[in-house]
Amino acid sequence: MHRIFFYVLVMLITAGCSHRIIKKIGPIPPAAPNSIDVQEIDFDYMHGKAKLVFRDNSKEREVKATIRIRKDSVIWMNLNFLGIKGGAVLINKDSITIVSDLQKEYFVFDYTSLSKKFNFKINYDVVQAALLGNLIIPKRPDDETGEDSFFNKLVQKEGSVTVQSLINKTTKKVERINLNEPSSGNSVKINYSEFQPVGDKLFPYRGLIEVFYNSLTGPVNNTILFEYSKAEVGTKELRFHFKIPKRYDRR
Repeated sequence: MHRIFFYVLVMLITAGCSHRIIKKIGPIPPAAPNSIDVQEIDFDYMHGKAKLVFRDNSKEREVKATIRIRKDSVIWMNLNFLGIKGGAVLINKDSITIVSDLQKEYFVFDYTSLSKKFNFKINYDVVQAALLGNLIIPKRPDDETGEDSFFNKLVQKEGSVTVQSLINKTTKKVERINLNEPSSGNSVKINYSEFQPVGDKLFPYRGLIEVFYNSLTGPVNNTILFEYSKAEVGTKELRFHFKIPKRYDRR
């Protein structure tokens, strides 16, 4: 069960599930576009329901999640395992808290320690952008850009990590994000697909996250798939009820 909650944390940090074949990208020519236009979803409140599937070398687990977001403020998730309430997640500007009702315990992660662990600057804005299929790092003047027939390419550096985003030229949506750390060989790959209108913007209803890292026992490859069945945005205020029972142990 601990591993499931770790996967949820990885999804939140890297996060959006793709069963379709994505067009092959050709070589990126030296010439770069003068600017890259990215369509990013905007809202006051968002509410959604999704199926999450976690896979490692030996097991597959499925979780149902209800997700609520208040823009630039808080992200809330209610998790169910096999129809039983399994836990909850609360993400705010200060920390990420994950509660396991099955194990009667909870975890609190601050962004400073998470950033050190992943060698990548992690904060609330990164988590929110990843969940929405937006750029996880805002565009900067010194970013490297390029293009091919189908995509604009944005390459950004954050510490020792290289972040490459591929933006569909037609829809202006981010379809792929690759994070690589050359020194460790660790990487995260995210594919967004099944874009549908949410409000006045397109939103990825499916995503595939592949996490590669080297452990003490050898290379590990984990995948996280999610598929939204519902996603809505609006101005109506949502409730974010979150309480940790006193009898739960902090881990």
